Amino acid sequence: MWLSDFDYELPDELIAQRPLAERDASRMLVVNRADGTLQDSAFNSLPNYLRHNDVVVLNNTRVFPARLLGERVPTGGSVEVLLLREIETNVWHVLARPGRRLRVGTRISFGKSRLHAEVIDTATDGTRVIQFNATENLGELIDELGETPLPPYIRRDRPWPQDRERYQTVYASEKGAIAAPTAGLHFTPEVLQKITNLGIRTSEITLHVGYGTFEPVRVNDIARHRVAPERFSISVRTATLIDEARQEGGRIVAVGTTTVRALESSATDDESVRAGSGAAALTIVPGHRFRVADVLLTNFHLPRSSLLILVSAFAGRDLILRAYRHAVSERYRFYSYGDCMLII
Repeated sequence: MWLSDFDYELPDELIAQRPLAERDASRMLVVNRADGTLQDSAFNSLPNYLRHNDVVVLNNTRVFPARLLGERVPTGGSVEVLLLREIETNVWHVLARPGRRLRVGTRISFGKSRLHAEVIDTATDGTRVIQFNATENLGELIDELGETPLPPYIRRDRPWPQDRERYQTVYASEKGAIAAPTAGLHFTPEVLQKITNLGIRTSEITLHVGYGTFEPVRVNDIARHRVAPERFSISVRTATLIDEARQEGGRIVAVGTTTVRALESSATDDESVRAGSGAAALTIVPGHRFRVADVLLTNFHLPRSSLLILVSAFAGRDLILRAYRHAVSERYRFYSYGDCMLII
């Protein structure tokens, strides 16, 4: 299949620029794979679509303030750095702007000279490797000096203070993501409690959302695209709950494409889940046989993106594109701060 097969028209005004006042007030389009029907609903009715033996699996990764603004030394030119992953102590793989001016040996200062770094390597894809020279605890400095790494389609010169809380799930606990697992942004403690009160079990995995999740697909033949590995961890408790639920006829409800990627990366041939930590290197495209995820809650994704391709693999390209056209016609809100879709 070709990348152009995963395209759709989206008016700019449907790209959500801010979260709703209440997290759980989002709309939810219910997509039924069995009969191809579409139903307009609301996220706070999610518990009504769950069954007693289901397990709802959440990604508890926590977004850290990975965007650093600095200046080149000694010229003073502005520099923006997005921290992607720590390679070794104080050494980070980053996206940086303006990339062409950040050659090996370039020195950068952040936070009025409280933090310094030097470019020590470059790559053909525009990324850089920088080494920090931190006289204080680097993690604490990043938390203090960094900004919430909002995606570029949220058009702001600088993040708002409330983004630190709203671009984060209420159950986020494991720091390490540079983007939020956005399907989880709709949950509130009240919705989670309602799910629990119904006797439906919830459990958590961790997948630290990295550059691979939102990196553009640069090949037309999607079979040649590879999503970069992302760190993930699945506990023995979660693996056991999932396996027990499946034996009892329950469904595994994956909250977000990142949860799907972690679960499918850990799946065994007999469709059980292997507990442990590792790198999720799986790229999911149409033709993938889903071994674990039965239901998917997800936001609406960018055209021609690996996430839209993953969702199409789960529900079928034609059904998903029809659902997207319906969402556009019904004025759903799209992307990170937008509405959601429940695929059953």
